[in-house]
Amino acid sequence: MLASDNWSFFRAWIGAPLRVASVTPSGTALADLMTQEVTPETGPVIELGPGTGAFTQALIRRGVPEHNLTLVEFGPDFARLLEMRFPEARVRWMDASRLREVALYEAGGVGAVISGLPVLSMPPRKVIAILRGAFGYLRPGGAFYQVTYTTRCPIPKPILDRLGLRATRIGSTLRNIPPAAVYRIARHRPSRSSLV
Repeated sequence: MLASDNWSFFRAWIGAPLRVASVTPSGTALADLMTQEVTPETGPVIELGPGTGAFTQALIRRGVPEHNLTLVEFGPDFARLLEMRFPEARVRWMDASRLREVALYEAGGVGAVISGLPVLSMPPRKVIAILRGAFGYLRPGGAFYQVTYTTRCPIPKPILDRLGLRATRIGSTLRNIPPAAVYRIARHRPSRSSLV
């Protein structure tokens, strides 16, 4: 992590504290935790809210080819930085709640979605749109990984139940500022309100 990344994150957080999840970029311990279940065999990965690319770098360290990464970033400064740092990845400057409106991959073509989005500060309607969009791309058995800086799952149970999803805490780390946890969100059963 570069010192300039800290300044970029802090500046972005000051400008939009509800849109940027943390005052600092994720550290190596959290990036390793967030990506621990992803391998080169996972296939294409979508990353939501990559910021300066801490999770992106961890995915590449795990052997995921850069060209198999699609980075969805709303902040224009972060999007430009990601394009420079990861020239083989596909960077999309857009709101993650619009995933269903674009054709990033065929349905079922993605093995994992990694989310650094601040879902706790989002209205339920937006969280539902993000999850529906992400799971529309995920193949059976694929998972959505969400970071949180609280002690509970950041996706409320009523939303999980409505969409036929279940959340499992896969770990936490105190070696991050702030301390963080990661949840794996996966399909549980067919839902009344279809995800795709």
